[in-house]
Amino acid sequence: MKTDYLIIGSGIAGLTFSLKIAQHYPERKVVIITKSEDAESNTKYAQGGVAIVMDHLNDSFEKHIKDTIKAGDGLCDPNIVEMVVKEGPQRFNELLKWGASFDKNDNGKYNLGKEGGHSANRILHRKDQTGKEIEEALIKQIGKQKNIELLDYHFAIDLLTSENRCYGCYVLNERTGQILTLRAGYTVLATGGIGKIYGLTTNPEISTGDGIAMAHRANAKTKDMEFIQFHPTAFYNPDSNETFLISEAVRGFGAYLKNKKGERFLFKADQRGELASRDIVSQAIYNELKSTEENCVYLDCTHLDKEEFIHHFPMIFEYCIKNDVNIESDWIPVIPVQHYLCGGIDVDSNGKTSIDHLYACGECSRTGLHGANRLASNSLLEALVFSDRIYKQITKSSVNKLTQTITAADLNPLEQCDLSDNYTNDLETEIQLCMREKVGIVRNNEELKQTLQQFKVWKKEIEQKFQQNTISSTLCEIRNMLDVAILITKASIKRAKNCGGFLKI
Repeated sequence: MKTDYLIIGSGIAGLTFSLKIAQHYPERKVVIITKSEDAESNTKYAQGGVAIVMDHLNDSFEKHIKDTIKAGDGLCDPNIVEMVVKEGPQRFNELLKWGASFDKNDNGKYNLGKEGGHSANRILHRKDQTGKEIEEALIKQIGKQKNIELLDYHFAIDLLTSENRCYGCYVLNERTGQILTLRAGYTVLATGGIGKIYGLTTNPEISTGDGIAMAHRANAKTKDMEFIQFHPTAFYNPDSNETFLISEAVRGFGAYLKNKKGERFLFKADQRGELASRDIVSQAIYNELKSTEENCVYLDCTHLDKEEFIHHFPMIFEYCIKNDVNIESDWIPVIPVQHYLCGGIDVDSNGKTSIDHLYACGECSRTGLHGANRLASNSLLEALVFSDRIYKQITKSSVNKLTQTITAADLNPLEQCDLSDNYTNDLETEIQLCMREKVGIVRNNEELKQTLQQFKVWKKEIEQKFQQNTISSTLCEIRNMLDVAILITKASIKRAKNCGGFLKI
């Protein structure tokens, strides 16, 4: 297959770029591939909203910039932060043009929420399903473009590169098992997060770090892989494998975080209490659980107006009721879980990677916006801004010819032995356990080095399996998970100073 533009991933970053480039070049072909259904991505599960300065009486670009750099522990790129924050309103207006809707108050003005780390109300939201609202609006617009082909259940295996240029990728059709060579003039990685590597995560099942792993194997640069953000308040249910996020906006709405004794312990860690940034809150919860030997802490919403809570957080309220928690009388049990990767594929201010004709945006990229810790609701903003930057950068170039000199390598294995589900399931469980216990909220050098050696043993083993067995999405995911786990562990060993979401003792 051949296309002018190949986008790997169907979240807000990938869809926004696809829509813009397709509209700009109606005579050119755009192909989006996604390993699941078209709307399955981290975007879909984003509850909080988009952080954009709209109220210039009580807020300002300068305040948003300062909040972002403070949350990132000073390791953000200040030029990137300023660029992203100031471009936010323009990108928001585009969402409105495409049909996305956001909550307004009785005066007809946008109902701006407040989340941890923010000094002003600047979170634009659609109740507690903002990501879903944006995703559906973009999918609807994508469907109107005749030059866009969206291939669901197509898994990107590896990038096709030569002499530091990307020419597309190898793709597995998950329905037929056929491996395709998909050539492209430009390739954009928008593959999302790495949450499944930790097991306990707010990310969907598909978040296995595929784009980062592929880029790394193609020798693209990665950066800040050690900076993993843990969301402090996921619903705790030891009898379920499901991880449900209790939005940070619930604390912004006025909920108290308490231990079993009813003490608001967060003020011991930060004077902002519940409104401290999520790195501080997560570490405070970790320390509280360690000292008390309890399994969880609690969000107390009993003092809040029930009808207002339901209005703002209908999905969260329904989930609590389904799990026998009545917010009028019961506290919500919560624990920290993996939430966001602040590092990733290193890109410049236009989303370009260190490989020619290869770009990256969204959570798989490292732009310099987040530093050591992402400020709440800055991720959707980043995706909107950088997908636009990539679009503008590519349209500046007249070069869009597909090379005819690259030939596809034969990825069909010599031996066709189907790998047992037990093997892949067991290895996945082992990787997740190592990441949670050794490369989690608190890490130490000795355990990190031991874990790295174990990962390298498994890596060698899985590469042999990859060559000898029928290629499947499950096998590819395990391979990618190990590559990303090794990157995170190596970066964690190199990072000597505690900062942001990174804590090493």
